[in-house]
Order: sequence, then structure tokens, then C-alpha cells
Amino acid sequence: MASNCNGNSHHPETFFKIPEIKFTKLFIDGEFVDSVSGKTLETIDPRTGEVITRVAAGGKEDVDLAVKAARQAFDHGPWPRLGGPERARIMLKFADLIEENVEELAALETIDAGKVITFCKMADIPTGAKALRYYAGAADKIHGTVMKLSKGLQGYTLKEPIGVVGHIIPWNFPTVMFFMKTAPALAAGCTMVVKPAEQTPLTALYYAHLAKLAGVPNGVLNIVNGYGETAGAALSAHMDIDKVSFTGSTEVGRKIMAAAAASNLKPVSLELGGKSPLLVFDDVDVNEAANIAFNGMFINKGEICVASSRLFVQEGIYDKFVNKLVEKAKSWVVGDPFDPKVNQGPQVTKEQFERVMSYIEHGKREGASLLTGGKRLGEKGYYIEPTIFTDVKDDMIIAKEEIFGPVLSVMKFKTVEEGIKRANLTSYGLAAGIITKDLNIANTVSRSIRAGIIWINCYAAFDIDCPYGGFKMSGFGRDFGVEALNQYLQIKSVVTPVQNSPWF
Repeated sequence: MASNCNGNSHHPETFFKIPEIKFTKLFIDGEFVDSVSGKTLETIDPRTGEVITRVAAGGKEDVDLAVKAARQAFDHGPWPRLGGPERARIMLKFADLIEENVEELAALETIDAGKVITFCKMADIPTGAKALRYYAGAADKIHGTVMKLSKGLQGYTLKEPIGVVGHIIPWNFPTVMFFMKTAPALAAGCTMVVKPAEQTPLTALYYAHLAKLAGVPNGVLNIVNGYGETAGAALSAHMDIDKVSFTGSTEVGRKIMAAAAASNLKPVSLELGGKSPLLVFDDVDVNEAANIAFNGMFINKGEICVASSRLFVQEGIYDKFVNKLVEKAKSWVVGDPFDPKVNQGPQVTKEQFERVMSYIEHGKREGASLLTGGKRLGEKGYYIEPTIFTDVKDDMIIAKEEIFGPVLSVMKFKTVEEGIKRANLTSYGLAAGIITKDLNIANTVSRSIRAGIIWINCYAAFDIDCPYGGFKMSGFGRDFGVEALNQYLQIKSVVTPVQNSPWF
């Protein structure tokens, strides 16, 4: 099915053959193994709601085995003791293998997560390879400092790998999130246990296979599929995990932080929810700005933490701007993500589909005007029309809560001061955007909004060299950039006396 909301449709089987599912077990200490309990979980094709396959469902006992393997690899294995250039060589080989298998990986990501295959092939899968190469380049540049101390002392610092890391990753960008976390940790010399989202485990297991082919030693990278309340909870509370890195909801982030504190007080980094504002000022080119705003919201079917879901448009161009958004929505093609003409695939699961539809009903009940969309597309799968509300008030549920689907709230503002104030009326602080030709406005607003990343005259413009993370209830810690590498290192100071020095 593909539809531009005027009814044009095709069947999924027109476009592709389902990829062979090669890896469905847990990956522990360099081997694919069944879960201790023998339990499995279904992974669902969101285009149809049908089961793709079953994968091993890990629990506490499996996490214990994976952590034991990672601990052995860290305490006694070669990975932390290899020179940076040798770790880099293996990481570069890993990146090459990803590129050699991009077609199969993109197909797995598409069938498992409902992501548009053209985007997976052009962006998501290549980003995994790019992240490995970026951090491989940093692996031999991890240096401490030499310090001239007082009192006849000399000191230096060492940057050492933090140890065994637990990575808990979400379902919306399975590949990007996998390497956003594992690549800097590998470069730092850490070993790790990854829990992929139970909804989208297939590419993570394939990456485990490629890591072994690349020469990553046994025990360095372990994959435990499973549910958050079992495998995720066990990882967060484990006494032999030295750090947890998590991307997901604020609600789950709280639980992970509490478990870390109650166990061995392990450090955590959390990239959590968002309700990001995009402010459009009336000096802009309306066509160009509308494209930025629309794509900032509806990219990846709205399943993106930084979605520009609160769109503030200055009153001078408001009506014209809204009309452009409607035009864009009507030409936006929703359908089978394997179809190269499609812009938006299905929501990832039935649960997420129902959650988004419930928010659309909230918007209607609270008095917002449904400008376009708001309906399910087709009878099969989890497809939703791109949905735009106007007449939205700041205290409405659709303006306050993260929907994580293709639902945009458009609001009108008058002055710069009003725009800043309303942009900050949120408990989140992950991202924000500004579209203006006025440099003074851009500078003032970017410094006034409390968010971890601000895009000016663009949106969702990620780069591996640019650190990314939240303020307020959007979490703390940074992914990407050198800042991410530092999260997997700890500083040790070494001090020695200097006897009979001619100077201090």
C-alpha cells in the first residue's frame, strides 16, 4: 500500500523479497546461543502486523552470562590492552563489512522497524560505518596531561577505559543508535553488553556477526535480546556493569538511574524524550521554511526524539505558511517502505500506532483544529496519515507530551520574546530550531532556548562530529563527537615526588 492520501496503492509484495533472517539467538562470548530459559519473542512486520520470526528472549541469567564474558574480556582479554592503531584497524574492517552488506542490512531494518528503505540505504546504515571510522580515528589519540604541581611534586593523568558498559538502545533508529554507543566505547577500549529494543533486534544480531568477522575478540561485544523489564532491568542493576548508556523514554530513564544508584552507583548517560520547538520568523522564504518544518516533523514517520512537533509561526506569514504545510502533507506518500516512491512507512508496532491515534483523539477533544490527516491508512499494517493541528494551546496534551508519531501542532506567535517564552514552556530540552534571515534574532533565540542542540535554518542536521544530548528532562551526557568518547573513559591522576629539583 502506498498513498498520497488520494488513494493510490500497491501491495507490499510488489517491491521486494523478504530478506533471509540468519541470526535470531543471543550473542555471548563470540557465539550465538539460545537463552537459558529457552524463551523466545516475536518480532513483527509493521507493514502487515504479521510475525517475521522469533528471536531468543534473554533474561537475568543471560545478562549474567554476557556480563561475565565482557568482564573476562576487559580484565584479562586483549581488547583494552591493544594499541589504539590495532583497535582502529579492526574497527575499520568492521565498517568495511557493513558497507559490503548494506543491502541486506537496510532490508532488515526496513522490515523490522518500518523505516523507508531508501533512507536506510542512504543514511542509517552508512552512518554506522561512519561512526566506526570516526572513532577508529580517535582510538590512538587518547592522551592524558602532564602537570607541574606545587610542593616538589610532579603529576600526570591517564585516560583509562571505564570498563564493562551496558548499552540499552531504542527501536526508532536501531543501527544509528547501536553505533552511536558502541563505536566510542570500542575505541576507548571498553567491553560491552548491548540490549537492543525487543521490537527491532534483527540488525543488532547481524552486527554481532560482522564484528566477529572483523576480528573483534570474543566477549568484547555481546548482544542480549529481551524485554526492558527483564533484560534491561538486569543490565541496569548489575553489580559488574561499570556504566550504562540509554536512549529512550524519560519514564524508563528514571528507572535506569534509580537502579544504577541502588546497585554499584554506576554512572549513566541518558538521551531521553523531547517536545522540540521550531520557531519560524516572518522574514523567511515561506516555501523553503515550510519544507524544513515539515521534514523536521515527519521524517522517520515522526518516530524521532528531536521531531519539531511544536511549530511556532510568526503571525505575519502564518496563514500562508499553514497552507504550504497542507500542500506538503497532501503530496507526502505513505505506504510500503520498500517502495522507492514512499516517504513514510508504518509506525513500528501496533502499540505505538494505537498510542499515536489516541493522541489525535486527545487533540480533537481538547478543541484543536484538525487541519489535515488524522486517519489510519489501509486495513493492514500500522499506517497513519501525516496529521496537522492548528489552534493548539500550550497547555493541551498534544502540545505537552511526546507523541512519537506523525502529529504536528502549529501555533501562532507575535514577538521574539513571546516565541522564546513559549518555546521554553516544556519539561524537555533536547532540541530546537530557528528559521530566520536575521542574525541578531538567530543569536538571541539560540542562546535563550534551553535545549542541547539548536539548528538555525535547518533541522535534524546531525553530524558525527557534533555532540548531541539533552537539557532538563531530556537527560544528560552526550552522544557523537569527542564528548561521547570521553563518556567511556575515566581519568586517573598519578603523582610522584621530585627530589632535589633545581626549580619548581
